[in-house]
Amino acid sequence: MARGDPPATSTAIAFAVATLGIAFFSAMDAVMKALSLELGTYNALLWRTSAGAALAGALFFGLRSPWPGPGAARVHITRGLLSVPMALLFFWGLARVPMAQAIALAFVAPLIALYLAAILLEERIERRAILASLLGFAGVIVIFAGQAEAELGAEAFRGSLAILCSAGLYAYNIILMRRQALLAKPVEVAFFTSAIMAGSFMLAAPFLAEPPPAGQLPAIAGAAALAFASLLLLSWAYARAEAQHLAPVEYSSFIWAAILGFVVFGETVQPWTLVGAAMIVAACLIAATRRPRAVDPETGL
Repeated sequence: MARGDPPATSTAIAFAVATLGIAFFSAMDAVMKALSLELGTYNALLWRTSAGAALAGALFFGLRSPWPGPGAARVHITRGLLSVPMALLFFWGLARVPMAQAIALAFVAPLIALYLAAILLEERIERRAILASLLGFAGVIVIFAGQAEAELGAEAFRGSLAILCSAGLYAYNIILMRRQALLAKPVEVAFFTSAIMAGSFMLAAPFLAEPPPAGQLPAIAGAAALAFASLLLLSWAYARAEAQHLAPVEYSSFIWAAILGFVVFGETVQPWTLVGAAMIVAACLIAATRRPRAVDPETGL
């Protein structure tokens, strides 16, 4: 690793930090859903990422952080560009689907990421991680079984398809988070991810951008701050634990989505959804624990 190995940290601590990062991201989702309904998905993302880039840039340059090397720069650009269609698809869908259901659909991402980690990062998939992901997926199935009789409508159906497409991109994004976190510090990750996304959205600004109403500026600033804090926390966590152990933390976002969806948008949660959520929490607890690796008595490794 170019900038030295991160300090030793237990998987449980990294998992807890990642969980807090997901909580901040879920709160940002709620704010962005409201902004997408008011401003449209493109403008909500344009102004949020621009505010986020300004916030992260002030800290990045204020700390006199070194400029990234070629390897880190390539990962920054890849993740930043990937995040553009991923975010557009997700927030367009989120504006049309209840938050809890949208997050449940997005749960396919950690399951895909678990196996991408083995292919791209050469991580050994432990039986405990596989069982945790299967239990989490079973929880998602229970949620859908409980919502099967709900009449979603054509708009919600299209929104669900958009979220599933976004989840496919997010699976690779989880892998990139791990690579990016090993090559760069959290502030650098947050700045370049936000800046590349904002720059990409700016390309369409002459055709699509509309100045936000003054009353929406606090929400835009709040969404940017929440996204920035989440990027910092997740980058810190992914630098200290393998992706296969942190991927299931994504399931905790369902709990936040259910709470925020009800409080902010009046979206009710079905009883079977709660059963599925309990299964998902159990999966997260299983993934958070890790058996110590056996030591070879001859080599000590």
